[in-house]
Amino acid sequence: MTNPRSYYSVVFPFLLLFFISFSNPDKQETTYTSQKKALKIAYFASGCFWCVEAIFESVAGVEEAVSGYAGGFTKKPTYRSIGTGNTGHSETVAVYYDPNKIRFKTLVKVFFGSHDPTTKNGQHPDYGSQYRSIAFYENSNEKAIIDAYIKELNATYYNGKIVTEVTELVRFYQAEDYHQNYERLHPNNPYVKNVSVPRLNQFKKKFPRLLKKEMH
Repeated sequence: MTNPRSYYSVVFPFLLLFFISFSNPDKQETTYTSQKKALKIAYFASGCFWCVEAIFESVAGVEEAVSGYAGGFTKKPTYRSIGTGNTGHSETVAVYYDPNKIRFKTLVKVFFGSHDPTTKNGQHPDYGSQYRSIAFYENSNEKAIIDAYIKELNATYYNGKIVTEVTELVRFYQAEDYHQNYERLHPNNPYVKNVSVPRLNQFKKKFPRLLKKEMH
């Protein structure tokens, strides 16, 4: 016969845990929401967003990078419409980051260190206004950080040739689902193998201290 004490000593803790979990579902939701709210978002455009997304997702402190469109004047842009170069939008990445682990200034450093900011419209082999270089800001502090870094780079390295636009973010449109995590999901794509991966590897070699541990 089963010992009643042994039975309840085993079963009761599980029943209590079950009751707590389902009696207060808002607790879990609140915790999740708080974690999401702790993240900040920075927006950058520097050529093909397949490449840019992969670069930022390799950086420690970045939780996620989402491909999309920003900087234009049309509503609900699509990959097909911005490809005409007539919407004003540039392929842009929304970078979700933990400000306790990485600063906005460091993300700006990643942005300028991972593409050529002196090229007016695009990064090889992609050219057109939809591939132009833009550093977006959402407040005066972010703008000041971007402007200061451009001034520093122009004085020390680029000899005043930076053409990156510094633009206030009005709206970011998330790109179609098939563009998200494209480099990771399509490793055998010729563009990914010949353009995206080499660009990512070049960045990793240049900034090894900024990488997530698993990216070393």
